[in-house]
Amino acid sequence: MIIGIVVALPEELGTLTSKNFEKGHCVFISDKALVAYSGAGPANAQAAAELLVSRGASRLISWGCAAALDSSLRPGDLTLADSLIDTDNVRMDIASDWHSHTRNILSVHGVVHTGCLAESRHIVSLGKDKKQLHAKTGAIVLDMESVAVAKIARQHSLPFLAIRAIVDPVNMNLPRAVHRSLNDQGDVVLSKLLIFLALHPIELPGLIKLGLHFNAAKNKLKLVAQQLDIINAFGQSSIITQSFHE
Repeated sequence: MIIGIVVALPEELGTLTSKNFEKGHCVFISDKALVAYSGAGPANAQAAAELLVSRGASRLISWGCAAALDSSLRPGDLTLADSLIDTDNVRMDIASDWHSHTRNILSVHGVVHTGCLAESRHIVSLGKDKKQLHAKTGAIVLDMESVAVAKIARQHSLPFLAIRAIVDPVNMNLPRAVHRSLNDQGDVVLSKLLIFLALHPIELPGLIKLGLHFNAAKNKLKLVAQQLDIINAFGQSSIITQSFHE
């Protein structure tokens, strides 16, 4: 079985492979692992998931970093969502033997936090907004791509996982420099970032702190990546069923 992995950011891609390729494309990083570099946001993630399916992926993973909505989560903590909620408050419960197997494999190497993952269509910068989302949805983690990938998996009756490592804890407000340096595609433009920092040097400590959190998340994802062959090997000789319940 070919596992298809969607990543939104180049830094997340780097936790899986040293290969460089353009956004909107996919490459094999092993005989049974196909990775698509989608870019940020649900529309890009949906297109990447569809591309992976068209290239033969029979399982899908949403891979990368995420924001914490639960106060118990810290930078670098690993989450494996067991349910999802989209921006229209539609819930999907993930139920599969593959999910259980993956949790057991990853638990050997540390705590795996399971719970609901909420969808956002934009970066949620403020701690108060993250707390409101937690109160509203009960979700423990937030990202912009996983639900879109899950919907493509459900459409094609494929198994799905959302493997996400925490960057910003719920109480952290993201530095303004993050928003001010993004382009229309959600990518950080280095020149815009440097100009903003030159004009607002007070933002630098917060950006450094975020960078350290991001490194903690990437290091955890690199550890998980070492288990991908074992994760994907499950059920190779039998049919794995995946069900989504709204």
